[in-house]
Amino acid sequence: MNAPSPIIPHRDIVRDSAAHRAWLTDAVRRIEADFNRSADTHLIRVDLPRHPGITLYLKDESSHPTGSLKHRLARSLFLYALCNEWIGPDTCVIEASSGSTAVSEAYFARMLGLRFIAVVPATTAAPKLDAIRFEGGEIHTVDDPRTVYDVAQRLAAETGGHYIDQFTYAERATDWRGNNNIAESIFSQMAREERPIPDWVVCGAGTGGTSATIGRFIRYQRHDTRLLVADPVNSVFHRHYADHAVEELPEGCGSCIEGIGRPRVEPSFVPGVIDRMIAVDDAESIGAMRALSARLGRRVGGSTGTNLWACAKLVEEMATAGERGSIVTLLCDGGERYGCTYYDDAWLAERGIDWHRAAERVASLWR
Repeated sequence: MNAPSPIIPHRDIVRDSAAHRAWLTDAVRRIEADFNRSADTHLIRVDLPRHPGITLYLKDESSHPTGSLKHRLARSLFLYALCNEWIGPDTCVIEASSGSTAVSEAYFARMLGLRFIAVVPATTAAPKLDAIRFEGGEIHTVDDPRTVYDVAQRLAAETGGHYIDQFTYAERATDWRGNNNIAESIFSQMAREERPIPDWVVCGAGTGGTSATIGRFIRYQRHDTRLLVADPVNSVFHRHYADHAVEELPEGCGSCIEGIGRPRVEPSFVPGVIDRMIAVDDAESIGAMRALSARLGRRVGGSTGTNLWACAKLVEEMATAGERGSIVTLLCDGGERYGCTYYDDAWLAERGIDWHRAAERVASLWR
């Protein structure tokens, strides 16, 4: 019987070249330098004359270089992928997106000299597609939004690239304890207001990453603030929140509000950190969006309307109960990309969306 061969230990394994490490170091530096050049987004105070004891604040994420809340997510996702060594100097980066995340990721890919392909539903607003192309990204459309995940994975395999996968990594790529996440920014900016600890923070859920970050930060800092997530009626998140057995919606069930709401429960959605969810009809989202646009004198996007409708319900409930306090919500993006959809009355009428009553109800808050 032959004796077993001796195991020879590998004492010195060098996986990466000095050139690759130098590229990686410079890539992280470029992204951090871009962040350092950007001031924090504004916190807009909206007084409510009918309810003088209640104040509404809008965290204006439209002022990011790529125009939306997703700029924060894209930055975090790229840093996470770089520091995990999933992205190198020749990597093709792939993403499944309804538009805004892809715009922001295309921005960072171009910054690093990388090819970027966005897999988007065919119904994505044309101005969003133009914005992706403007940032140097390529477009791959799919007719069935449910296939974006599989198509993105297939393209990554075919190109030898990396599927960055916002729906899986959104909740873990951001450091929820601090490091300039959106929650830390909100509470820092609220510090000198008369009611610095908001009663509620309101946001939507697309990946679930933003609600996870805010909810965790609130608990970590031991604030009494509660988190409300506003979700389109035709989304699975609020159904899953009420009954964890619900994981997916039937085919053909979907919302026209881009950026939030999903047909399946995404891995980054963390229901345990959410205190309440409200389902919002598309007409209510559009009406609230239109009312706020008139109030601010500039257009905002549909998901901001979803958030605002939930805020209006909270204001009415607080006023009825005689409560005083503050509410913070997110102005997710500007409305320039929705001129051919949410701001097109013919487009809305064709889909049977009557937004006027909802707009009137929300506008009455500040009259």
